[in-house]
Amino acid sequence: MNWPDVWEAMFGGMADYGEILGLVANSIVAGAVLGLVGGLVGVFVIQRDMAFAVHGIAELSFAGAAAALLIGVDVVTGSIVGSLIAAAIIGVLGARARERNSIIGVLMPFGLGLGILFLSLYNGRSANRFSLLTGQIVSVQSGQLGWLIVISAAVLLGLLAIWRPLRFDSLDPQSAAARGVPTTAVSLGFMLLLGLMVAVSVHIIGALLVMALLVTPAAAAMRVASGPLAVPLLSALFGFTSAVVGILLAVAGTLPVSPYITTISFLIYVVCRMIGSRRGRVEKRATDASAPVAGEIAGGVAGGVAAQGSPKARR
Repeated sequence: MNWPDVWEAMFGGMADYGEILGLVANSIVAGAVLGLVGGLVGVFVIQRDMAFAVHGIAELSFAGAAAALLIGVDVVTGSIVGSLIAAAIIGVLGARARERNSIIGVLMPFGLGLGILFLSLYNGRSANRFSLLTGQIVSVQSGQLGWLIVISAAVLLGLLAIWRPLRFDSLDPQSAAARGVPTTAVSLGFMLLLGLMVAVSVHIIGALLVMALLVTPAAAAMRVASGPLAVPLLSALFGFTSAVVGILLAVAGTLPVSPYITTISFLIYVVCRMIGSRRGRVEKRATDASAPVAGEIAGGVAGGVAAQGSPKARR
């Protein structure tokens, strides 16, 4: 493949761009909803060190969707069932990080193996199999969009309902438990909300790309902000930008939308990491520069106190 072919694949549809946008309006709305809600959920995923859990739930969600495709029932339903089973197992058995990671490590190959088995037994269109891994965001139907909005709204309302105890438990679980926060119930509730979000994300962007909208935006936001309001807002903004801009770029050519979304999300993270690193170096230089001055002041105060307390000073 030469450069003209690459250019054609990326921007060959610019002549009909306006007409194409009208056909993918549902996809743009779906991407916006996923980016916004996924960015908010992702904040707690990072704070609770559960990025690995997202991938584990996605694998069992993939298995559930593949099973539904095989037996001829709704794929979204199968994906939700698989995600909720994985989320419940991780939430109940994985109270501590070490236990959680080992459980996820067991579930991931099991879910992936089941999914591959079900897809190998499926005799339908190969495009249906491929979409479970990479998503089908450019062909979202009105019914699918309706389900996505309903489930995302339920996840958002549930997240808002447990926001304060969940944030307390995420930042300081020992103190939260000592103050009477039902940490087990909060953790399980969040895992179920995460399972629902992963399920709808798998159906839209595929099992392999879930982390691009549920982990990377929040990780980027935490590199440049630390406030309780700034981090969620930035994370939602980064998720929204990755999804919507990725779709808008993808429809200009013939390439899948997934590489655009993941690349934009990755670039946002790289830029935020560079900004955070630069800010950290500036703050460190400022601290190092102020340290000698503070030492001189402290030394002068100590010298003055010592002089006042000497016998000559008392005389």
